[in-house]
Amino acid sequence: MKFKLAPTRLFQALSLAAVVVASSAALAADKVTIIIGGYEKQIYLPAKLTEGLGYFKAEGLDVELLNEASGVDAENEMLAGAVQGVVGFYDHCVDLQSKGKFVQSVVQFSQAPGEVELVSTKHPEIKSMADLRGKSLGVTGLGSSTNFLSQYLMVKSGVPLGEFSTIPVGAGTTFIMAMQQDKIQAGMTTEPTISRMLKTGDAQILVDMRTVEKTKAALGGTYPAASLYMSSDYVAKNKPIVQKLANAFVKTLKFINTHSAAEIADKMPKDFYAGDKDGYVKALADGKAMFTPDGVMPAGGPETVLAVLSAFSKNVKGKTIDLSKTYTTEFVKNAK
Repeated sequence: MKFKLAPTRLFQALSLAAVVVASSAALAADKVTIIIGGYEKQIYLPAKLTEGLGYFKAEGLDVELLNEASGVDAENEMLAGAVQGVVGFYDHCVDLQSKGKFVQSVVQFSQAPGEVELVSTKHPEIKSMADLRGKSLGVTGLGSSTNFLSQYLMVKSGVPLGEFSTIPVGAGTTFIMAMQQDKIQAGMTTEPTISRMLKTGDAQILVDMRTVEKTKAALGGTYPAASLYMSSDYVAKNKPIVQKLANAFVKTLKFINTHSAAEIADKMPKDFYAGDKDGYVKALADGKAMFTPDGVMPAGGPETVLAVLSAFSKNVKGKTIDLSKTYTTEFVKNAK
């Protein structure tokens, strides 16, 4: 005897089945937590843009983006196992290997730091990095990439470590206040903080590393900076998830490469404009060439990073660093 469900019961059964299927799909999404060393910074724009474009979800990923003021603090969260990945500077991968910890860039976002050394207009006597001897330089955090680059530029200018101070002041408003209050006489920061300070006249540019050409002049070569880096152990054990992340980020890098700064800005949270959308768009238009078009590590970049760190860092100087273990192009080259 065949049993037939009444129309109402049939509808309820189908609805329940749809809920179960939807729930199963949600449960099937791969959960990944990524921490960013200041996700409002334009240098790290690909992370929030990927979320806004829906590329994580399209790959079946449930990605949580966490914000941290300093890259070194983000790095520590990953090393502690609290997060699976960091959007931060590639140079941490080199620095950490010198300490016996293996992490690797799996998607290389940029080929220039996007950083600028600003000097307070209260100190017109400072015309070069050498003039910062005995001064206080603002960085996002001690052990951060801004600290690495500040120390390198000072040593390169003939000022040894110990004859200047680096002060952790974060970015954005905290950086601006530190310079306005003369707690720092110069400092390294990114957009949109750069444009904010130039617009008010509180600072002027001392060293510019927002383009590949200017970066080569300052650092001696292409300097791969913003990236998604993860522990080598996690990458080896979770290749399908890492591949999905690479797929999503490579799509975003292609979007950046094929859309105007205004179109990109429209996809970003409005509070990232810091009250000046026109300024945000202009800064992005001027600097978006720093992003790689495909997530691939630029040739010669790792060697430049190693040379920079070896110039001042006791951790790196004289150490044997296997650069091939600090990044991989496997996933971006296989990206859909």
